[in-house]
Amino acid sequence: MIRILAVLAALVCAAPALAQSLPANLDKQNAIVIDTNKGRIVVRLRPDLAPKHAERIKLLAREGYYNNVPFHRVIEGFMAQTGDGQNFNGTGGSKYPNLSAEFTPTPFTRGVVGMARAASPDSANSQFFIMFADGSFLNGKYTVVGEVVSGMDVVDKLKRGEPVADPDKMVKVQVASDIK
Repeated sequence: MIRILAVLAALVCAAPALAQSLPANLDKQNAIVIDTNKGRIVVRLRPDLAPKHAERIKLLAREGYYNNVPFHRVIEGFMAQTGDGQNFNGTGGSKYPNLSAEFTPTPFTRGVVGMARAASPDSANSQFFIMFADGSFLNGKYTVVGEVVSGMDVVDKLKRGEPVADPDKMVKVQVASDIK
């Protein structure tokens, strides 16, 4: 009986996020929907700026790689980082090779999604971050892969920490065109 109640409670809590409509004029082939334990975030990917990185995120989303992955590094006034579906702590990457940098002059402003990387510019793999505020010091040094078009209020609610204690998670990540 307790399990049934727990499942029903989970469905009731998830229903508002699952029922949300997507923003008008969204190219669903180039957008990901991130359902978190705090709500829904919709990201418009920018294949015009970073075609290889946008394709990688869609590939990993379709494989379920990002499901139940934590926001492991969330720094107030800076960014929220996630995407380590291997180790869940920022030290891992996918089974695919690292990507070459696709730097552009596009500025890192609030809501911009960038690819995380190690010291090498050509070391982005699966991890990405969402900017809380402007970060001009990243301009031209990290790949801009997208921007939040809905759900910045959800991003703002994420628990902070480096690392985050009991972190919020991306419960399910899907390419928008795949949602039935």
